[in-house]
Amino acid sequence: MRVDAVVALLCVWHLSWAAAKLTQYRGRKLETYKQSRSRRETLMDEGGGRKSGSPIYKRSPDMTKSPMTKSEQLLRIDDHDFTMRPAFGGPPIPVGVDVQVESLDTISEVDMDFTMTLYLRHYWKDERLSFPSNNNQSMTFDSRLVKKIWVPDMFFVHSKRSFIHDTTTDNVMLRVYPDGNVLYSLRVTVTAMCNMDLSRFPLDTQTCSLEIESYAYTDDDLMLYWKKGNESLNTDDRISLSQFLIQKFHTTTKLAFYSSTGWYNRLYIHFTLRRHIFFFLLQTYFPATLMVMLSWVSFWIDRRAVPARVPLGITTVLTMSTIITGVNASMPRVSYIKAVDIYLWVSFVFVFLSVIEYAAVNYLSTVQERKERKLRERLPCTCGIGNPDDLMIDPMITGYGSMDGNTTGHYGMPENDGRQERMLAQVALSDPQLTGQVKARSYVNIWIDTHAIDKYSRVVFPGAYILFNIIYWSIYS
Repeated sequence: MRVDAVVALLCVWHLSWAAAKLTQYRGRKLETYKQSRSRRETLMDEGGGRKSGSPIYKRSPDMTKSPMTKSEQLLRIDDHDFTMRPAFGGPPIPVGVDVQVESLDTISEVDMDFTMTLYLRHYWKDERLSFPSNNNQSMTFDSRLVKKIWVPDMFFVHSKRSFIHDTTTDNVMLRVYPDGNVLYSLRVTVTAMCNMDLSRFPLDTQTCSLEIESYAYTDDDLMLYWKKGNESLNTDDRISLSQFLIQKFHTTTKLAFYSSTGWYNRLYIHFTLRRHIFFFLLQTYFPATLMVMLSWVSFWIDRRAVPARVPLGITTVLTMSTIITGVNASMPRVSYIKAVDIYLWVSFVFVFLSVIEYAAVNYLSTVQERKERKLRERLPCTCGIGNPDDLMIDPMITGYGSMDGNTTGHYGMPENDGRQERMLAQVALSDPQLTGQVKARSYVNIWIDTHAIDKYSRVVFPGAYILFNIIYWSIYS
């Protein structure tokens, strides 16, 4: 038993000694690593380079790309007052502008405005933002730095609504170059006013303008200009509108005067739009023309077919009224006459006159029947005369024979086959018993032709409408 206890005691002592040695070895190794690191950091702080021939060289860092340097410290944001413009008290600061039009979204005739999405870029130089750089590399920032420095206070004149896009972040970019040149770009959608002249609508051409101006700085403090003239305006070739053809974009520069504040530089973006006519041909002009032509059908319908001609005239009139109302519902309430109004109202007059034409025909037919009735009552009995067109009274006859009442009753009425359009009556008024006076023999010729109005209308109405179309399209096209 004593032997086992001695062996166990020796094993415990041996394990304790091994653990102590291992701990001592690890301590010496950690101390050596710390001393080596301390010497390396001391050499870097003293700025001493490696000796010639050393295999490791220290690389001079670019301060613009150093992750340990704050942008505010590099640009010395806290050392300057950026509430003042650059070179305050000196000459006006030049600010160049260029624009890239991304899309032309809508053109509204009712609201007299347009909506455009564009990239607006500003260029100027602010020496307060200059910084040292070994390789002339610029620095790019987002909207967070924009709030800490001076930027031009541009706004859109006559704008109704505008906003800077913020998906997924604010679409704002600030790029600063070592010499102090600054590029400030933002993506904007703006809805601005466009005064349209609709006197030639829908055969019109419109010119709209987007105006850019500084809000606070007059031309004594800020000189606003297009950076590359007309080349400062770039457009996407894929821009298209459903109702308009974009003919051209161009830029101009003018001075705007305000009586309270002074003169300001103002930049203009002009674009010319020509309206597509095909939509209005299908929706307005062709239906109106067809209604006018449909109203002419009544000229070939028998004047006695009242149930056929009256509904046809009323239907065309109501249809034209509906077309006029539909066109005006989508248009602003202007105080002048538009080109489409002239065409529709002239067409409406033609349709209305076709109804009036049948009223005239019907009235004259009634008058004719009354005259025929009176004529039958006054005519003497002439036996043997069956056809009024064959009624030829010999001038030597001074008396009348007996005449069948049935024959006289149909005097002056048209034949069943519709070939009689004219009635000729020759009456001798020489009998003193009939006239109450003794006079020389005389004749009365009665010509009644109620179909003549329809005959002339078949030619006059189409001819007049064709002439109107020739004059209209020659003026407005």
